[in-house]
Amino acid sequence: MSTKLNLVLIFGGKSGEHAVSLMSARSVLNALDSEKYQVFQVGITREGRWTYAANALEVFENKHGESLNEAFILARNETPYLYELIDGQLREVTQIDIVFPVLHGTFGEDGTIQGLFEIQNCAYVGAGVLASSVAMDKALCKDVVANAGIPVLPYGIFSRQQIENDLPAVIEAVEGISAYPVFVKPANLGSSVGITKAKNRSQLQDSLRLAARYDRRILVERGIEAREIEISVLGNEDVVVSVPGEIVPGDEFYTYKDKYHSGDPETAIPAPLPEPVSEQLRTWAVQTFRAIDGAGLARVDFLLDKNSGKAWFNEINTMPGFTQISMYSKLLAYSGLNYRQLIDQLIELGLERKADQARTLRKFEVDDEQ
Repeated sequence: MSTKLNLVLIFGGKSGEHAVSLMSARSVLNALDSEKYQVFQVGITREGRWTYAANALEVFENKHGESLNEAFILARNETPYLYELIDGQLREVTQIDIVFPVLHGTFGEDGTIQGLFEIQNCAYVGAGVLASSVAMDKALCKDVVANAGIPVLPYGIFSRQQIENDLPAVIEAVEGISAYPVFVKPANLGSSVGITKAKNRSQLQDSLRLAARYDRRILVERGIEAREIEISVLGNEDVVVSVPGEIVPGDEFYTYKDKYHSGDPETAIPAPLPEPVSEQLRTWAVQTFRAIDGAGLARVDFLLDKNSGKAWFNEINTMPGFTQISMYSKLLAYSGLNYRQLIDQLIELGLERKADQARTLRKFEVDDEQ
């Protein structure tokens, strides 16, 4: 019998980061050790249809994902299986040992698909439902992190309906939170999708309308002239924390274009920081990871004011990009963990977390004499 783990790699999804997911999935697929894993590829279309094929990623990269058979993950006697639908009949593809969801943004790293994995009793790579959902909502996450004593910039949260129905009131509220410039962000997206810097009222109007196209909750926060510092965290209970790294944006901030279409962005690993600042940020990174109940992996991002030197929490990403220019993997590589080793450790951490969950008592019986 084969000793390989049956690993289901899931990518795509109903998110503005669908294309980013395909890039990450290609990197992970190329790095997976064929001696250790039997890989089964599941692609989720932009419309949310789950599909399966041995070469699903290639099909998705060629924009033909809708041609594939539908796929399902279902548990039978508490054991998860992958199925595909052929001529109206479900065909078992494989028993699942672990799922590797390389999904970014909504319906991928926001706790929704993690809930499905939990219901179907799957071991999976990455954070659980709680950490995923908290980290995904930038405003809620700032509340949690601030409660842990880590500084955050002044911000406000607004709904799409507020922006559509009473834009002047939203603008007035924003101007009460901070002077210009301000950053406007969809609360539940990553990869800098829909993020803009507004330097005046006219730009703010445009920025709010743009962000509202990508999410129903919009975050607006004070803009500062900042250095962008990132730290990688790896682990469950015991964690490895990388040195801080610094992104040097080609634009006014680290845009989607910088991340995925401008080649390898300029970075500094480790970031040129005074040792006390570096250690403070590393401590805050762990505290943030703990505060949201993180597991597996996360990249914690901070802003360092170029004028005052003060540091602020920016965001935590529970499924950071896995492309060849990913800062998450670069930072851990600096510590001696290469890309393939990183993938192996993430899978081991997912299995470890599942084993720990299995120890939880799910049944309670009251003694009749009590």
